[in-house]
Amino acid sequence: MIMNGISAIFRREFFGYFRTPVAYVFMAAFILAAVGLPWFVGRFFDANQASLQVFFTFLPWVYLFLIPAVGMRLWAEEMRSGTWEILFTSPISPSEAVIGKFLAAWAFIGINLALTLTVPATVFFLGSPDLGPMFSGYLGAILTASAFLSICSLASSLTRNQVIAFVVSVIICLVLVLLGFGPFNSLLENLEVPAEFVGLISSLSVTYHFDLMSSGLISLGSLCFFGAVTFLCLSLNILILER
Repeated sequence: MIMNGISAIFRREFFGYFRTPVAYVFMAAFILAAVGLPWFVGRFFDANQASLQVFFTFLPWVYLFLIPAVGMRLWAEEMRSGTWEILFTSPISPSEAVIGKFLAAWAFIGINLALTLTVPATVFFLGSPDLGPMFSGYLGAILTASAFLSICSLASSLTRNQVIAFVVSVIICLVLVLLGFGPFNSLLENLEVPAEFVGLISSLSVTYHFDLMSSGLISLGSLCFFGAVTFLCLSLNILILER
């Protein structure tokens, strides 16, 4: 029964993305940002390296605005329109609804990420890249999307206003990005913050763990970090809806 409820919500939400032109506008914006920034701002070809490091460097910043654009409507729209009452009077539990909606949005983002495979295809055409960092980098990208999306789902369950949900999501995700950002860490060091504390802060950063994975290192700590953020946010999301 649980899987049936999750599957029903997943189908409703996932195919719902493609019934409106907004999804295709999002996909175009995602591709332009994810591929265009490394090419024109990061000067991808000038690096003269057969790797995706420049591409992965920009990806968390692209996620920072585009994933909240997907996640802001997950619950805020349901509450604004009043359809959440209908949803929960059906034989579907809050946990099934949260997981179903999350998986549908995650799959939609995964499709967008898959469309960027033209970038590694270009790298293969121009050189002989190492497959390890490419695989771990894309794994890190989908896990980062999971963490950001769970945060956005939680923020969306706190308000019926999509704009507020978007802003709150961006702020929280920005903090998680900046905590492991090089210039931010340098600022803390210049302020004579103890190195141990700086290291602790970095370990709580999406940037830190994503950079490790995009460099080819898949550590248990990084997998646990992304899993813990996703699990915690979705659990809080379920708790809020149950109350």
